[in-house]
Amino acid sequence: MQKQQKKIIIYSSTFCPYCTMAFNLLKSKNLNFEKINISTDSKQLEIMLQKSNGARSVPQIFIGNTHVGGYDDMQALEQADKLDKIIYG
Repeated sequence: MQKQQKKIIIYSSTFCPYCTMAFNLLKSKNLNFEKINISTDSKQLEIMLQKSNGARSVPQIFIGNTHVGGYDDMQALEQADKLDKIIYG
């Protein structure tokens, strides 16, 4: 039986190399995720700011109820073999 992944949301902007790297990392793990572009949606920007305690940089990555942070934070979790534990919890 395959484990169920938690919902992954990435708040991003239109020209964001770190967002692209985050997307690519998740794609390489065959994970589903939702991209929300805050450059075109100010309401989503407000939601992101609330959920991230005011963090304005993108990407802001959320896995289930966990605020992972940005790409570097997610990459560090992957390197430490902790990302899958958060995703599949």
